[in-house]
Amino acid sequence: MDQAQKQEWYGRVASLCQSKAEEFAMLGYENVEATDVWECVTNGYKEIPPMHRLVNDILSLKPNKYMNYLMIQMYKNS
Repeated sequence: MDQAQKQEWYGRVASLCQSKAEEFAMLGYENVEATDVWECVTNGYKEIPPMHRLVNDILSLKPNKYMNYLMIQMYKNS
């Protein structure tokens, strides 16, 4: 998945990512942004999935999966 494709698809589901970030904020994870949700969900994709899978992956994202993603990113960047 290249950057241009990711940006186009993000434009289609940005409101869902924002909604999920707001849900996480209500659960006590205040620093989560819509782009963070997007990066977490699309991190494992090799190619563009069907839209229904992308929407499902965003809406079903759980806080522990997001926190695991953050920890892995921290280890990769250090």
